[in-house]
Amino acid sequence: MSSNPPSSPLVRLVGVEKKLGRQRVLRGVDLEIRKGEKMVIIGRSGGGKSVLLKHILGLMQPDAGEVWFGNHNLAQLNEEQMVPLRKETGMLFQNGALFDSLTVGENVAFPLREKGGIKEEEIEAEVARALKIVDLPRQESKWPSELSGGMRKRVALARAAIARPALMLYDEPTSGLDPIVADSINKLMIRLGDELHMTSVIVTHDMVSAREVGDRIAMLHEGRIYCVDEPKAVLESQDPIVKRFVNGISDASDAIF
Repeated sequence: MSSNPPSSPLVRLVGVEKKLGRQRVLRGVDLEIRKGEKMVIIGRSGGGKSVLLKHILGLMQPDAGEVWFGNHNLAQLNEEQMVPLRKETGMLFQNGALFDSLTVGENVAFPLREKGGIKEEEIEAEVARALKIVDLPRQESKWPSELSGGMRKRVALARAAIARPALMLYDEPTSGLDPIVADSINKLMIRLGDELHMTSVIVTHDMVSAREVGDRIAMLHEGRIYCVDEPKAVLESQDPIVKRFVNGISDASDAIF
């Protein structure tokens, strides 16, 4: 297990089960995500990682089990009670999900304007600060269509982080990016977590990213957390299931003819 000093969990999943149609996607997930840590979640496509993120966001309710955010059991909260907790959470979607009809500055400012009660000059200062953190200073007037894929991801990251959430969720943050751009996104995730004291949950298939970013890696397998440990222990594991996944090795049951 991890040698990192223990800290109190920000997120706890206890026996979480979820069925979609006839498929049992989550079959009793137990996982604690510590305050301030970067937790990477790996597992096969279609294995329930995105469903797990939606439970942490409170967008899905478990069929059984509990999802805790701090001292709040999300299953016991109504939509009105969920609002302040969702404001404590940022999300970077796989495709960035920028508003094409808004400039870069307007995209980044969107969460603060939605929040309300903030002076315009303060919003502009926060937007400039957020864009500087993601290495895109003075790009407020550009349109998303003028940006490369990596730049769009960084703008989306600035937008997700501008309100300084306690928890940041990343869904395949390096998907579709070349190795150099992916490395810059990895470094930004580390910097944001450290500078803003955020807890991070990163869903990824990118084993380079998992090694670089994660304090711990959890592997979701057949609807349960199969293992949780430091990156080195997971990525060098000799367990057949873990080893096959992290090294991209199929077995006979995976073959398609």
